[in-house]
Amino acid sequence: MSDHSTSPQTAENQQESALLWQPSQAQINATEMVAFQNFVNKQYGIQLNTYQALHEWSVTQRHAFWQTLWEYFNVLGDHNNTPGDQILESGPHLKEDKWFPHTRLNFAENLLKTALTNPAQCALIQYREDGTRDELSYGQLYNKVAKAASMLCELGVNSGDRVAAIVPNGIAPLVGMLASASLGAVWSSCSPDFGEQGIVDRFSQIEPKLLIACNGYQYAGKLIDCRAKARGVRNTITSIESLLCFDFTPDNTWDKSTLEERESLAFNQILHEPEASTVSQTIAFKRQAFASPLYILFSSGTTGKPKCIVHGAGGTLLQHIKELALHSNVKNNDKIFYYTTCGWMMWNWLASSLALGATLVLYDGSPFHPEQSVLFDIAEQESIKIFGASAKYYSACEKFGLAPIKSHQLSNLNTLLSTGSPLSQESFDYLYTAVKADVCVSSISGGTDIVSCFALGNPTLPVYRGELQCAGLGMDLAFFDDHGNTLPKGKGELVCRKSFPSMPVHFWNDPTGANYHAAYFERFDNVWAHGDYGEFKAHGAGNGTGNGTEAGASDTPEQYGVLIHGRSDAVLNPGGVRIGTAEIYRQVEKVDEVFESIAIGQRWQDDVRIILFVRLQPDAHLDDALTAKIKASIRDNATPRHVPAKIIQVEDIPRTRSGKIVELAVNKVVHGEAVNNTEALSNPEALSLYKNLPELSS
Repeated sequence: MSDHSTSPQTAENQQESALLWQPSQAQINATEMVAFQNFVNKQYGIQLNTYQALHEWSVTQRHAFWQTLWEYFNVLGDHNNTPGDQILESGPHLKEDKWFPHTRLNFAENLLKTALTNPAQCALIQYREDGTRDELSYGQLYNKVAKAASMLCELGVNSGDRVAAIVPNGIAPLVGMLASASLGAVWSSCSPDFGEQGIVDRFSQIEPKLLIACNGYQYAGKLIDCRAKARGVRNTITSIESLLCFDFTPDNTWDKSTLEERESLAFNQILHEPEASTVSQTIAFKRQAFASPLYILFSSGTTGKPKCIVHGAGGTLLQHIKELALHSNVKNNDKIFYYTTCGWMMWNWLASSLALGATLVLYDGSPFHPEQSVLFDIAEQESIKIFGASAKYYSACEKFGLAPIKSHQLSNLNTLLSTGSPLSQESFDYLYTAVKADVCVSSISGGTDIVSCFALGNPTLPVYRGELQCAGLGMDLAFFDDHGNTLPKGKGELVCRKSFPSMPVHFWNDPTGANYHAAYFERFDNVWAHGDYGEFKAHGAGNGTGNGTEAGASDTPEQYGVLIHGRSDAVLNPGGVRIGTAEIYRQVEKVDEVFESIAIGQRWQDDVRIILFVRLQPDAHLDDALTAKIKASIRDNATPRHVPAKIIQVEDIPRTRSGKIVELAVNKVVHGEAVNNTEALSNPEALSLYKNLPELSS
């Protein structure tokens, strides 16, 4: 292998080999993945020479893998390093397995440890839509968290209490979360663009003692006032004893004359007062059980009241360290960015980068305002190394014609992350031809349910068009057919056959565990069924983790990429043939006139027919010629069964606040059924576009 990574090939060669990028041996050798693999080999006197071998070891020797991960990254806590039952106590059911049952730790202590060794190192950089930039060193962050934790103590927040927050992405929620976690309290946040009822639907279930809220936020050049919403939530949820307010937008301050006694601007003062970079405060980190609750995350709730998913401190920490350091190659002092809100699990994932001494670059606002290139502008200005966003964001950049490879200097960028929905093959092409040629494009897939990933990237492996690079270490990933049989190839249900530390601790208000069981274990006995529809893609042996051989050097498949075809509950079934919606979207996005699309299955004449809704570019109109062009793209690149029976133009497509299109909600509207929780949508008014369409009556 040469010392230069492989740049993108021609479109013709891409279709043939699908290889878009391969790291050089020098790049492979410099990864944290290889360093960890070498540590494992030395520790256990074994020779794991490929990623597939390392992955197999991590699944078959689970006790050793997770313990070694703890040791390698010097996780702080009370852990006796004894193997066997001290690492995993197996229960009668997979969901009853207990990881590190005798270990105690504190999540915030692990995220702030850099403050004690290098307090002047930059921890957070915050950008707002108006261009305002603020930053905090690790020492400054530590001091602010110490003051905030002291304030929470004075307000009676104790271990196990819930702290809820209505907050934009920035410094404030990280200070609040770390203060909460230092006390052993449970953090739950949502973005301020949620409606009041949507917030109440979520937070009322978990009965928070404390609410943290901003005065407003900026989006697409507009200032949105949140003060009345915050007070409404506080007054509706009777468990809330205190409201801590802070000013996110200086032109929209809280009116002190109307603040009630239990409302406080002291948190605002902590956020805005200057701090020395040296650590001058003390935090009494409360170490608790490995599985003690840390976060409560909510399902999207588009088909009912959002589920309250409780995640433990230890499992979240270990899983995130693994994914960030090994699979994303995040190292000390690296700058990492992800475009997210505080209501999406990617915010929680990004926050854990502090445990590695990284610098988090935070942005709140529209990703295309004031300029369409604003996120790439920040990436250039800050020399960001790891850049992440949703698949929809990259698709929109392509439709807008953005070409950062020509307009921006992104020499430090080495990883592009994508999630939220499957990254299309065309978006892979776009990222390599229009953003950067020498970069690891890592499409990742997991979710709120595990606050992490099942399949994701790997800096030691090649990137193949349309594929996630690998299954995550420690995740016994498989695809099942409808009868629970493992599929070595072909499409099936994504499952995990063994437990892992970041499984939910439980669901809130689910004392018997019935709802938890129904969500993941009802489909297959004692196996986690995630609800994704996909398959493995086998490649030649000798890929990755530094063995020095070329890709495809052996006929023995030793690396497996992952293809995700969509959510299982959105899979189309015309004539009994299962079709993932992503398979259709990939072909539709090739059509220049189409901005985005959504496909559903309409019940029709004792069968199901595919209906495709398209939102077109501003100057396009759906006529017979364009309809034929879309159908041809699908037929030629997929199969005739993928071709929709009807294509209908719409002005908008409903999506969740994290940017995911909602096939199930549209399906319900088309069939005249109620959508129970439109507060989960960023544009619920779009649902009305799908009601009683005459085109669907024939």
